Amino acid sequence: MAVDRDHVLRSAAALLTRKSTATMDEVAKAAGISRATLHRHFAGRDALVRALESLCLAECEAALDAARLDEGSASDAVRRLVREIEPAAGLLSFLYSENQLFEGEEQNEGWARLDARVSALFRRGQDSREFRIDLTPAWLTEALYGLIAAGAWSVHDGKVAAKDFQTMIVELLLGGALRREES
Repeated sequence: MAVDRDHVLRSAAALLTRKSTATMDEVAKAAGISRATLHRHFAGRDALVRALESLCLAECEAALDAARLDEGSASDAVRRLVREIEPAAGLLSFLYSENQLFEGEEQNEGWARLDARVSALFRRGQDSREFRIDLTPAWLTEALYGLIAAGAWSVHDGKVAAKDFQTMIVELLLGGALRREES
């Protein structure tokens, strides 16, 4: 029986976003395969996490494309970005806490590409005098990732309604990033 790698990855993502400490046995069970079959596709947890990283990066790149970051106001582009990235938020929140992905020489350059695109959006908002200039684009990018992760965790834990995900993130981020008129 052929194993659908995408199904295994999506099953693993669904489980690990709910239970980040899940064992490989639990991942295999969630995917409906044996542990041996899982290990034939992913030598261990690190290989699985790296494959999930690739999946997440592809989904985030697609979200950035769909959000049309260069169109309209920067605020509207941030709103579109949060809306488009929401389906990947759980996986992004899981990976955001996987420190080994962001340390050392094996860091996937896909993260830098995402950072550059999102930072460019914030820089565009600053250049148009829409966003404050005392917060760096790099900081605003990290803050956005942190809010997406917090939003995903809060929805998962039932602390907030899923329908409020976008509003919570955008309003908090932009409420703190919007330039204030000087009096």
